[in-house]
Amino acid sequence: MNKLFNRITFLFLALFSIFSFGQKPTKKPDQAYIFFLHNGFLEENELNTVHPEYGRAEYNEIVNSFKAANFIVISEKRKKNTYAPDYAEKVVKQIKGLLKKGVKPNKITVIGTSKGGYIAQFVSTELANPDVNFVFIGCFRDIDIEQIPIINFCGNILTIYEKSDVLGVSAIKRKETSKLKVNQFKEIELNTGLKHGFLFKALDLWIIPCKKWANGNYQLN
Repeated sequence: MNKLFNRITFLFLALFSIFSFGQKPTKKPDQAYIFFLHNGFLEENELNTVHPEYGRAEYNEIVNSFKAANFIVISEKRKKNTYAPDYAEKVVKQIKGLLKKGVKPNKITVIGTSKGGYIAQFVSTELANPDVNFVFIGCFRDIDIEQIPIINFCGNILTIYEKSDVLGVSAIKRKETSKLKVNQFKEIELNTGLKHGFLFKALDLWIIPCKKWANGNYQLN
């Protein structure tokens, strides 16, 4: 655990830079933050590597889409073989730092795709703040209930999954077994036919609901 806190990472630097050089964005009551956690393929490969079935993971396009919508985006390309619970602990620490600076919890959204979605679930569990927003994308299977029993949803939860994707299905079972408070819960089933590759792409079909959720539009109108 000491090694975790001793590692200086880009994510920490990105968060530090937000509050550096005299900038104090937390004074804007409407400022919203997004932590974006990418899929596992990008841990193993370079940004421009093409997946044999799903194509290139459009990480920069996704992040830039959130930035264009006036969110402060905190994200990085994770190191290979990142241990999800440890990384989640780091994100939790950063979120608590924002909360201490006066950012309202409902102005913070953690969005994760595939492995990043599992990390986001660990963040939800450890943070245990029912007012923080979460979007879990393509990151639940029914066997998770038995294989990862320590996860408990907490917060305003949106899950997005693709009908043709066997790696991500409806997470209603996790919601029903979770012991922490879930203020809002909603699911979206997509039908793109892209299987798990849907989350590789900067598709409005899932990005627009994420933006609405991060802005507190829990009805997704």
